[in-house]
Amino acid sequence: MADDDVAEGLGSGSGAGPDVHGTDAAGDPGRRFAGRVALVTGASRGIGLAIARRIVAEGGRVVITGRDPGTLAEAVAGLGADRALGVAGKADDAGHRADVLARTAERFGRLDHLVNNAGINPAYGPLAQLDTGAARKILEVNVIAALEWTRDAVAAAAGTTALRSVVNMASLAGTTSASNIGFYGVSKAALINLTVQLSDELAPGTRVNALAPAVVKTRLARALYEGREEEAARAYPLRRLGVPDDVAGPAAFLLSDDAAWVTGQTLLVDGGASVRAAW
Repeated sequence: MADDDVAEGLGSGSGAGPDVHGTDAAGDPGRRFAGRVALVTGASRGIGLAIARRIVAEGGRVVITGRDPGTLAEAVAGLGADRALGVAGKADDAGHRADVLARTAERFGRLDHLVNNAGINPAYGPLAQLDTGAARKILEVNVIAALEWTRDAVAAAAGTTALRSVVNMASLAGTTSASNIGFYGVSKAALINLTVQLSDELAPGTRVNALAPAVVKTRLARALYEGREEEAARAYPLRRLGVPDDVAGPAAFLLSDDAAWVTGQTLLVDGGASVRAAW
């Protein structure tokens, strides 16, 4: 369970080889995002912010979103005002998406990468007690908004370069039963399949992959480990819960040209949790 922004609870290219768009980073593995711009939703803290930091550290510039203007401003200051732009708003708001993409074009003149990281889980408990309104909201933010961000980003980037890659933030909960966060898992299972569908439709110009973290120590996941972290960590072969930087590295790989022949995949980032059988 790994989303960060949680106050409430298509184009094509041509060519072949390692980079159908051309390489801006001049082959330097330490500056994979030199000359590139990435948009990361839900990035005022946690995993999204860690991904943004990684992109900036490797030479890129970032546009980050979040619902709290104050927290977002702090994140931009930490990233560097010359390298980052923050735009506050709700991930499932069409006006917010349009504003973000317009300001990205105005500030940076291009868009190369998208990370659909914003997500919510305002429901905790068995599905029999799930409020239907909460279920609809989870799907709107975690699935439909990811589709809309992707479609809009592909269209916006088409006027400059092309959107090279998308990373969707799924969850280990989308691959198995997940006690008390069942519908969150349902939404992430849908996001995993959305990743597969988009990877096919947007190829070869845009690669689309997903990450599926287990419990990462963010505000959203706090209910799953707070007060019992040592006990929770025993379920993981690596004997600890994840931290945001554990996800940032794999995200940077999937976004970058190092993954130029990888699309439609969901990478489990789970401390080994998925290798253990229930019996």
